[in-house]
Amino acid sequence: MKSHFMFSKEQRNGIFLLIILIIGLQCIYFFVDFQSEDISVDKETLAQFNEEIDSLRLIKLEKSKPRIYPFNPNYITDFKGASLGMSNKEIDRLLIYREQNNWINSTKQFQEVTKISDSLLNQIAPYFKFPEWVSNSKRKQKPINSYSNTSKSFAQKHDLNNATAQQLQKIHGIGVAFSERIIKFRNKFVGGFIDDIQLQDVYGLTPEIIERITNHFTVKTPRQIKKININMATLESLVTVQHIDYDLAHNIIEQRQLREGYKSLEELKKVKDFPVNKIDIIKLYLSLD
Repeated sequence: MKSHFMFSKEQRNGIFLLIILIIGLQCIYFFVDFQSEDISVDKETLAQFNEEIDSLRLIKLEKSKPRIYPFNPNYITDFKGASLGMSNKEIDRLLIYREQNNWINSTKQFQEVTKISDSLLNQIAPYFKFPEWVSNSKRKQKPINSYSNTSKSFAQKHDLNNATAQQLQKIHGIGVAFSERIIKFRNKFVGGFIDDIQLQDVYGLTPEIIERITNHFTVKTPRQIKKININMATLESLVTVQHIDYDLAHNIIEQRQLREGYKSLEELKKVKDFPVNKIDIIKLYLSLD
């Protein structure tokens, strides 16, 4: 081992010079800046690049915003109204107005009912979509061969379950879209309508238009159904009724147990979450015995 650590004078001088060289190179590496101070930047290219980045950020921000689609202001719910920026009082005014079976047919009327500010109205009014007959209300000419507004007797009226689209279009306010919508809704049920009241379920028909229809049409051949005994009905049978879902059916049965049976179908109005404005349609399917 001793021979590995014994060096001659020349070898020791070589090792010493090597160590000095290594230390010198390390000092040069750490203390000398080899970077050029003159860095050329194309300011025009950099500006274009930054502008593209900013535009991409704006596009991404715009896409992330919630979109508002056209809607009928008559059907604004609590959640929809809050998302539009309406206050609770403004939403309540609208709901109370609608509960009275009234309809809003213009932007001005919407503001009169809800009392929203002009600034908010200007934001949401472009998305209002009123029914066809409201949009075309400026047309003053009466359709050729249209029916008068005078109500006919039962014998003179046409059977609503056999009415054609062409016959319905003779009613003022009924166009191609409405007539086809009425017939499509009627054909959802084998046998058609049970009663004229079911016209309320046709989307877009206002009480005024329904009145014009029933002046000249009525259900003369109602669809035959077996009514459900409300005091014996099961959850499964109740959900077959229009406007009754599982939650409402559960509430109806729970209220029935508390009351020890219903004495009148009007008592259904006391059931939690019951659609009071649809009770006349629901009663078509129910009985007390």
